[in-house]
Amino acid sequence: MKLNREDTAVLVIDYQEKLMPAMHNKDAFIPRTRMLLQGLHALDIPVVVSEQYPKGLGSTVPEIKEVLGIAPVLPKTTFSCLDDDAIRTAIEATECSTILICGAEAHICVLQSAMDLVAMGKTVVLVEDCLGSRFAHDMEIGLRRAEQEGILLTTAEAVLFELLRKASGPEFKTISKLVK
Repeated sequence: MKLNREDTAVLVIDYQEKLMPAMHNKDAFIPRTRMLLQGLHALDIPVVVSEQYPKGLGSTVPEIKEVLGIAPVLPKTTFSCLDDDAIRTAIEATECSTILICGAEAHICVLQSAMDLVAMGKTVVLVEDCLGSRFAHDMEIGLRRAEQEGILLTTAEAVLFELLRKASGPEFKTISKLVK
């Protein structure tokens, strides 16, 4: 199954000020997420953003916030984004059957959200190089569990070129610059 632009949205989970410093791979996954979101913006892919208990964990980090455009940023206190009515409604409003996910933590909020999206009948793709956890082992086990649940794994660069489909036009130039 190939991703297609007309039926794909992205869920950006909990890139927050007090959470990001604790991520074991933050120096790699935050820049990759930034690149992914810039590329998805060039491709007009709908974006929904969550923040886990922003009063305690702060808002989305500036590196991510500045590339979100007009995407709704929705607070939650649930681990699964789908257990929050506003986020569920925002995802449903995209009318997309394929949902990309990036965010933190891979073994908690990301995994639970992904499993709930699968239960809704969505195709779910975790963008592995745009995921974080506090501990590498938790992330590894979270990804293994995701695969066992029928969730697909890929990378940011693979997503962008798969959605792009061809090596021509202004979008190709934009994405080529982003991945270099």
